Amino acid sequence: MSSANHNPFIALANRETNEHVGPCYGFGVFYSGNHLSVAEVSPHCLTRVMTGINDFDFRWELKPNSSFTTPEVALTFSASGLNTMSQQLHHFINHHVVPEQWRLVERPIQVNNWEATYFDFDYDKLDAIARKAKDVGVELFVLDDGWFGKRDDDTTSLGDYFDNPKLQGGIAGISKKVKSYGLKFGIWVEPEMVSPDSELFRKHPEWAVAHPLREPSLGRNQLVLDMANPDVVDYLFDKLSDVFSRADVDYVKWDHNRNFSDNYAQSLDSSTQSGFNHRYVLGLYDLLARLTDAFPNILFESCSSGGNRFDLGMLCYMPQTWTSDNTDAIERLNIQHGTSLCYPLSSMSAHVAAKPSHQVLRRTPLETRFNVAAFGNFGYQLDITQLTSNETQAVKEQIAFYKRHRKLIQFGRFYRLAPLLTTISLLGLSRAKTVLRDCLAITKNFNKVTAI
Repeated sequence: MSSANHNPFIALANRETNEHVGPCYGFGVFYSGNHLSVAEVSPHCLTRVMTGINDFDFRWELKPNSSFTTPEVALTFSASGLNTMSQQLHHFINHHVVPEQWRLVERPIQVNNWEATYFDFDYDKLDAIARKAKDVGVELFVLDDGWFGKRDDDTTSLGDYFDNPKLQGGIAGISKKVKSYGLKFGIWVEPEMVSPDSELFRKHPEWAVAHPLREPSLGRNQLVLDMANPDVVDYLFDKLSDVFSRADVDYVKWDHNRNFSDNYAQSLDSSTQSGFNHRYVLGLYDLLARLTDAFPNILFESCSSGGNRFDLGMLCYMPQTWTSDNTDAIERLNIQHGTSLCYPLSSMSAHVAAKPSHQVLRRTPLETRFNVAAFGNFGYQLDITQLTSNETQAVKEQIAFYKRHRKLIQFGRFYRLAPLLTTISLLGLSRAKTVLRDCLAITKNFNKVTAI
């Protein structure tokens, strides 16, 4: 699958090319599976680029009168540096790649309960977060992992999408309460995974990606479901459709928290087994197409352990992606800087998280965390019920500021002012013809972050 280490995007540039001058090419593959990009230079100094499906462990028998469709690739050229290359890709994605109903549509400010509660929540705690969210100006409340089955930790219940008894009134009850405050309601799901300790696995162990004669390896205590199996796709469509309808869902965070191993699908015979990885992607895309057609008003956000599977293929169905599970502001500067080479700010989700950071234990001021998170689809991922009065006022002002500049941030022309060294500068611009209308910038120098 595509990942943070191996994204299906590459850029080719001369040694002299920088953000502002010099030629460069960008190549983005519309694919979320096993991919490969190769650049070769001939003895005559001609460069040849090949990108698409990785041929490792891939075999596909093309029978008479049948066809095979390879992934498309977006190619752009800039004669004036990496910024122009990125801006052309950003414009293309915003206007032609994301689902039509979400093109240039401003994204809501959200609060997500994950780093506030993890699995330790009940109805009253969620209600308190939602009430505080309404008070400070948040527009969307997102209930993360732990709302279904018997899932009070990460060892159980993936695949069992029925209400967790700890949630009074179930998913529909908390949705109704959240919406009574004038907020939109969203949920977290991880449909492509199954827990060995789940009703689904006990009923259908053959649906897991695993060889029946070997003990499978677990990742985050879970297995991957066989998306090459149409029965699995149908099951997930029915279960998720029921949840989305019952809970009147406005937003879905679609997670994928482990990589592939034990690549064996019991739904395939020996002649098609080596095409499993590609068939998995086709099954996933089929499910996403059916769900987004059935629920066109739901805002889907892709996530894969944060930052993985951030690619043009997923953006065709989900107009935004959780950029990284690392929510530390200083780390996020580097992450968002690199992501912006191909992907627009409207596709990158970024949140103000807790202090100290739950990932690197760094303590950064609330202002710094906002300055970084504001360059993307903005939200909060901390216990906002524990804010002091001064912090609450600051959050209200941050949200008001973001709302005033949201269109600029999400869809303005974006510049990186300096290379990724000791100083990082990000700049968003909005232009009407050739007249500069608005400008926001953020700079980092030796871990000091300032907004302009």
